[in-house]
Amino acid sequence: MVGVVGASGAGKSTLLHILGTLDRPSDGKIYFEGVDLFSLTGKQLASFRNKRIGFIFQFHHLLPEFSALENVMLPAFIAGADKTDTENKAKELLDEVGLKDRLKHKPGELSGGEQQRVALARALINGPDLVLADEPTGNLDSKTSNSMHELLNRINEERNQTFVIVTHNSNLAKRMERVVHLIDGRVYQED
Repeated sequence: MVGVVGASGAGKSTLLHILGTLDRPSDGKIYFEGVDLFSLTGKQLASFRNKRIGFIFQFHHLLPEFSALENVMLPAFIAGADKTDTENKAKELLDEVGLKDRLKHKPGELSGGEQQRVALARALINGPDLVLADEPTGNLDSKTSNSMHELLNRINEERNQTFVIVTHNSNLAKRMERVVHLIDGRVYQED
């Protein structure tokens, strides 16, 4: 788990967007397993992003017309996964994040913490190599935020899941194996 901290405007979200191939760098290259990601076509890059990277955003970005289960299943459907397998996996993930009794609830019927756990399950559905999280506890109260911290740490340990997490939350940052600071767009390793 890598935490990225820094003042507002330091470039934390921009860094995540570039690492996630949502934005292109103005200079330099990003390699993944020896491949220059931005040499890929738009379709290839979208497929890479869908299958290899999971995203958790501060504002969840859940589709309001779909249930928790359907929101989790969407990335797998985009990847062309089997419907039955996807539904079973999504149910397992929602159970793992503590939402087995909320499968049919739409985002408007879920608390902020529940919505963020749906977003976490959605990020994991395709078995990504990397999960990028932009302020995953930014809109949560302290109790719910602490619960989310524990969940992220548990998933990191149990699944050996790699996370890069942008946060202003010092308690979350303290739980990271590594913390880097962004200052004026430059990365500094914490000692």
